[in-house]
Amino acid sequence: MSDTTTDTIFGKIIRGEIPSEFIYEDEHCIAIHDVNPQAAVHALVIPKKAIARLVDASADDQVLLGHLMLAVGKVAEQLGVADAFRLVVNNGADAGQTVFHLHLHIIAGQVFSEQKL
Repeated sequence: MSDTTTDTIFGKIIRGEIPSEFIYEDEHCIAIHDVNPQAAVHALVIPKKAIARLVDASADDQVLLGHLMLAVGKVAEQLGVADAFRLVVNNGADAGQTVFHLHLHIIAGQVFSEQKL
């Protein structure tokens, strides 16, 4: 299923077809500011490999998924929010996913109230 997401906005950003300022990039992923931020700090970490949803990842993606977690830490440090941030992955339209290319939301810059999850 991974090839079906190559024409998403994130695929186009990764390929340079849509200009975007990367706040982080390495061989496996990029990070950009969210264009519709939900908090004072809202960044997206996006793998260069197109995977539609988290549940579409395979055992072959295990190293990539771990790498994304480490990249989140680097981006959070870079943005000055490493001490307090929320990490969100939406999986599927009913969970709020609007772009079907796996991405991780780093949300910070405010105090989050305790919520039942």
